[in-house]
Amino acid sequence: MLSDLKSVLDALDAHQPDGLLGLRETQWIDAKSHPYQLADPKAAEELTKDVSAFANGGGGVIVIGIATRPEHDEEVLDHIVATDPATVNVDQIRKLIRQRITPAPRGVRIGWSGADDERVLYIDIPAQSAGTLFVVPAPVGKLGAPRPDTVAVPMRDGDSTHWLSRAEIQQLLSAGVRASGMPTAQALAELVRQAVSETGPGSGPRVGQGLPDREREMRAAYEQLADAGLGEPAGEAWVQGAAALQDLRHEVDGEPGWVLCLVAGRPPVAVAEPVWQEIVETGRRAPDGQDPLAAVGFPHPPAGTDASWVIPADARSVDLDGGSWGPGRLTCSGRGVWRWHPHPRFSLNQGRSASIGAAGQTPALRLRALVNLPWAGTSTLEVSRARRALLEQQLPYSAVAGAVTMLSRRRGVELPAARWERGPFGNSGRSAGYTCTIAGPDGAPAVKASVLLALPTAMESTVVACADVLIENPEAWAAALGPDWDTQLGLDEVQAVLLAAWETASELLPDVVGDPAGLSWAAPPTAELRMSCEQPADNGVLPVLDTFLDLAPLGTNDSGPRSQMAVTITAAPAMVRAERQRLLREALAHMANAFGYVDAEVDLL
Repeated sequence: MLSDLKSVLDALDAHQPDGLLGLRETQWIDAKSHPYQLADPKAAEELTKDVSAFANGGGGVIVIGIATRPEHDEEVLDHIVATDPATVNVDQIRKLIRQRITPAPRGVRIGWSGADDERVLYIDIPAQSAGTLFVVPAPVGKLGAPRPDTVAVPMRDGDSTHWLSRAEIQQLLSAGVRASGMPTAQALAELVRQAVSETGPGSGPRVGQGLPDREREMRAAYEQLADAGLGEPAGEAWVQGAAALQDLRHEVDGEPGWVLCLVAGRPPVAVAEPVWQEIVETGRRAPDGQDPLAAVGFPHPPAGTDASWVIPADARSVDLDGGSWGPGRLTCSGRGVWRWHPHPRFSLNQGRSASIGAAGQTPALRLRALVNLPWAGTSTLEVSRARRALLEQQLPYSAVAGAVTMLSRRRGVELPAARWERGPFGNSGRSAGYTCTIAGPDGAPAVKASVLLALPTAMESTVVACADVLIENPEAWAAALGPDWDTQLGLDEVQAVLLAAWETASELLPDVVGDPAGLSWAAPPTAELRMSCEQPADNGVLPVLDTFLDLAPLGTNDSGPRSQMAVTITAAPAMVRAERQRLLREALAHMANAFGYVDAEVDLL
């Protein structure tokens, strides 16, 4: 049984929030069944009241997502309600704590704990320096900036939080006056003088205040950027990931403020507040309550820029890097909608869905394009009857159908991929699968094309779209083509098939669940391209790719022949055909080099 603050924090860090059930709310723990609704001024005031009360009371933790029950005039943590990360703006919580509590408590930690169905948010307020009193603006419950000339002092008292009364605040001030040994008027004047000397000519915090090790660096950056319209700091500076950050006002009243951002190895940048909020909002869609900026990263300067720079409020794009999503660009459309897309890059990493739909299949050769679409908010997506019917009409004219038809046409025979049937994958409101089979003279499958789209499941968190071209039986295909035709595919044919499969999986199949342009990413989208031999010989050994593909243009293979190769492209799914062709050639060259074809070059493809 947990019995103190340390053990509770250990349980939360271990993702075991159920270990808190049965505890009573005390001086150091407060539970809330639902998140603070920060659009409501009263909820924002409640947040800062609760946090500052724990700061004044020796530290504690607020756990959001656990309901309580009354028991003997106490509140007992009863059951987990769970909190959806999409309903919580962690960045806004941090900002309110920094800007509305004076001084801002040090070391406050906000994190997530538990699995998807029992996830809770917690705010850990550590014990603060002795002798420091934390205050907030007096609550008014109305929209607008809090008045700087009011003060309230929250205190934790057992399992409840209350405000110090006016009489109690007066007693605190009187005690301070008596301790100073000066008359009241002189003591108040001295207090004002000290406050002015500590904060400078303004009444707010200094540039860099809160980060003593970086204060000089931040002040230098501020001075370099002052001509952009930077005003006084709106709160103390703080560290978030690799960056030192500070909110600044605009020098002109009524204009959007700024965020001063310093990342090691990059010139400092001042980002207009509206753009900064779009950056944070983009990263909020990352799963598992990840820090938004840890996902999308921080602004990256344009090539050749080594001086401090500015991202104004009317900027239409921002390059980002340094997060788990990798380098990408956030762009504002003509309709004012911001969307993030990755900068294209290649790797050999394959996702968990790499073999989806392949169970029980043993084609002689598979050419596959599988696209991972990690959209946010997929719970409402479905494969409707109308969109399924439209897909069935489009498949005979799709790029992948054209590629299959091309393979036989180039060998002098017209075997169109015109008839598509449902299956063998399951079809439902959560998935769609179709297959086209070209048979040999004896009816045996010779060549197949198949497509599959699957919405997220308990095992897979992304939408997956896949298009395959299978050489099921080279002998049956040769019989359908007639005598003297070689069924080995040239490298140009491999490129044409993979290009068509990639285009189909990226642009045709996603339409079956709605409008992809209206969805936002929760992680970078990827396309996995694979060529594999999957039909073992009589001795149980898989044939090598050279059996069915003419890979001579790639040169010799220093690692020996292989039965499969694959490459992953991180890129936006929708693109013009010329861009897709260029990326395909670069990806195949990257794959060939990695698998031992060290002389392979883009120009050879």
